[in-house]
Amino acid sequence: MAEKVVMPKFGMSMEEGTVVEWLKDKDEPVEKGEPIVTISSDKITNELEAPAKGVLIEVLAGVDDTIKVGRTLAYIGEQGETVNTESDSGTASQTKSAPETAVPNSNSIQKKNKPSAAGGRIKISPAAKKLAKANDVDYETLKGTGPQGRITKQDVEQHVENGSTLEEPEQKQLSPETENASTVTSVKGMRKVIAERMHESLQKSAQLTLMKKANVTELLKLQKQAKQEMQERDTEFPLTVTAFIAKAVVNALKVHPSINSAYIKGEIHTFKHIHLGLAASLENGLVVPVLFHAQKKSVLDFAETIHSLSKKARDNQLSNDEMKGSTFTITNLGSAGVEYFTPILNPPEAGILGTGSFKEELVIEDGEVRARQFLPLSLTFDHRVLDGDPASRFLNEVVNQLEHPYYMLL
Repeated sequence: MAEKVVMPKFGMSMEEGTVVEWLKDKDEPVEKGEPIVTISSDKITNELEAPAKGVLIEVLAGVDDTIKVGRTLAYIGEQGETVNTESDSGTASQTKSAPETAVPNSNSIQKKNKPSAAGGRIKISPAAKKLAKANDVDYETLKGTGPQGRITKQDVEQHVENGSTLEEPEQKQLSPETENASTVTSVKGMRKVIAERMHESLQKSAQLTLMKKANVTELLKLQKQAKQEMQERDTEFPLTVTAFIAKAVVNALKVHPSINSAYIKGEIHTFKHIHLGLAASLENGLVVPVLFHAQKKSVLDFAETIHSLSKKARDNQLSNDEMKGSTFTITNLGSAGVEYFTPILNPPEAGILGTGSFKEELVIEDGEVRARQFLPLSLTFDHRVLDGDPASRFLNEVVNQLEHPYYMLL
């Protein structure tokens, strides 16, 4: 008897998922536990494994279909077996959206592995294999960026773009005007989620950004010394500046809790707990893992938690639940060489702090010119929740914490 393959619930808050790519073609044999389809949910992507051994005899959901949790995606059965899909007729048609789902290889942070060793089975999706053959690409030499090192269609596209002209199999003919006008990319998956949330954030809040710099010369000395000592003791996680910044923000939120709030349905919700979001920029977008109950954490706790979340993200193991529920967010563009910017609120939060790149400046201290390191800070807050004065006092407290790093160790 054929067995259904249904849309799984990857996280407590997941209500629907999008078919990114079928890893098996219809009528192709599958093994129980073998990945058969890639599913995108919110900002993460996971592979769904076959619930049984057999043949993929029916596929009801196509690529880019958005399906409710529990609805049927496909059937696995015996070769030649037929199934009655009348009860599943609404699976795709009722939940299908316009091209608004995840592109292949749009994982939160993708683990980049090489394909299996010579002589082993190369993990490659059917779409990627078809495209590789159409463009005479030896896919065994490619490095897969999909889950568990799988070669995706995007990997092949990237290889071809770097070397020659891409030829899509069965490519539709476009008019010269259309073909030469622009390159059109569907807004899907992570990009779609970011686009909707950022647009909503600006449309439904009154955002204002304050900017100030902190003298972090002593902080950098302390962090460097502590990091070196931890390395000598073979600590499994590094002590980063980000851990100190997180602690400084949490200490400031304790002093000024009004910004640890959210504007929800005409009401201001001020939270007793601090769930700190830490925005991470990826190749294909942005994710915000959450450090829950941050008010209870020390600097070392932050360092360890940040390291753990980063590793889970690289291994594509972050769940939806680990990226929801933040009450305040920190975002960083320092690695891009940016100093000040205007972060956009992560709705419904009332505040987000942006950090820029360190900048050395000459200052006069005790009548002498000295070189000092400064960290640019950009605080965006929701003017519906609080005004400029309390927001300024919060930002000043963050600066005070960063300029007196030993406060954070007490």
